[in-house]
Amino acid sequence: MSHKTAATVAHTIGIDTGKNIMHLIGLDDQGAIVLREKIARGRIAARLANVPRCLIGIEAGMSTHYVARELSALGHDVKQVPPAYAKPFRQSYKNDFRDAYAVAEAVQRPSTRCVPVKTDNQLDLQALHRVRSRLISDRTAVINQIRSFLLERGMPVRQGLRFLRHQLPDILATRTDVLSPRMVRIVEDLAGDWSHLDERIENVTDEIEALARGDASCRQLMTVPGIGPIIAGAMVAAIGNGTAFVKGRDFAAWLGLVPKQMSTGDRTILGRITKRGNRYLRMLFMQGARVILLRPENWQKHSFGVWLTAAAKRLHHNVLATALANKLARITWTVLAQGRSYEARVEPRTA
Repeated sequence: MSHKTAATVAHTIGIDTGKNIMHLIGLDDQGAIVLREKIARGRIAARLANVPRCLIGIEAGMSTHYVARELSALGHDVKQVPPAYAKPFRQSYKNDFRDAYAVAEAVQRPSTRCVPVKTDNQLDLQALHRVRSRLISDRTAVINQIRSFLLERGMPVRQGLRFLRHQLPDILATRTDVLSPRMVRIVEDLAGDWSHLDERIENVTDEIEALARGDASCRQLMTVPGIGPIIAGAMVAAIGNGTAFVKGRDFAAWLGLVPKQMSTGDRTILGRITKRGNRYLRMLFMQGARVILLRPENWQKHSFGVWLTAAAKRLHHNVLATALANKLARITWTVLAQGRSYEARVEPRTA
């Protein structure tokens, strides 16, 4: 049977993505393989343009959102399958066609949670967050390098970005007795890199905040305590309107803010948090939770007072921050999915 004829009877198509080549496996309604083909990335839309509408599973990864939008425009039902969900369906050793077959099998299962296709605006916002994260990492590397060079000359500086920023000009101006001219020039150049990175980070942050304040969903998210434009923008960029999750608990589990279960024989065994999902977004929620914990006087008006006060007495501060981040994740998902602002439920104080 030719590839062209085989494609017309395919009920489900699985696609394994690569940089330049995509591998396709087509299954009929009985699960038999009727299509096995590899094709260049740029020709995938033309290849499937005349194929009757079918379910297409594509392995979620680099540039798959663009391909998914192209195939959806042709009328196909396109779903992006995370590689971790497709792996259990791969038979025998790994190769590209077996990966495509595994994707085709996984996409048919109703329990498979697929990745929603991102819009261009979501991808733009996500790109800004990734650029900002990289710039912050570069700045941290520069600061650590300056500290190490000064420490080798017997000049430790108190931990904290602001202390080094304040003391560095005086060190370069007065400690020429232990700093050679070459080392002074090296540190000055690093300080220039630091200043340039600060400017880049500030510009990207301002752009993210402007986009967040101009988006209705982000403005609603920012009504939640501890959630600012950075977290709101990152959340909308990651999950859109949140319809990929059935409830807030699923979103918190996807972020990796729930304990790892190793339960068996009616024994519930919980370990550390799973740390699965979006690491960047999980870090932001942890930062938001720690900001709330710094101001106990505001717990009551945020409707966290009774719960946080009781939890603070029995939990380690890191565990408490994780528990609060989990609660914030569930609240923000509800706000996003229901399209409404956060309303604190403050109970009147008894006399």
